[in-house]
Amino acid sequence: MMSALIEDCRHFTSYSGIKLPLKLVGELDEADMRNRNTYFRGTYDPAGQLVCCEKIVYGETEFRHRYSYHPDGRLAQAEIDDGSGEPQIIDYPA
Repeated sequence: MMSALIEDCRHFTSYSGIKLPLKLVGELDEADMRNRNTYFRGTYDPAGQLVCCEKIVYGETEFRHRYSYHPDGRLAQAEIDDGSGEPQIIDYPA
């Protein structure tokens, strides 16, 4: 049986801004993915909120952001993993 929390995974060329959560831009379709060496993979929850953002370079994850949200939709926490082995956790109080 499939989980009720189906996530939507999409691919993008880049992101804009510096505010968290990152805003992914330049959505790619399957045909665009065939020859891409670098792209961003965004995973969205059923409410359409970005819950995971990864920069993929030659098949390897260069960095990963994981986001959680308050019930009102505001960002609650960001976990930023730059590959150094110690993710940075940023909390956003309610």
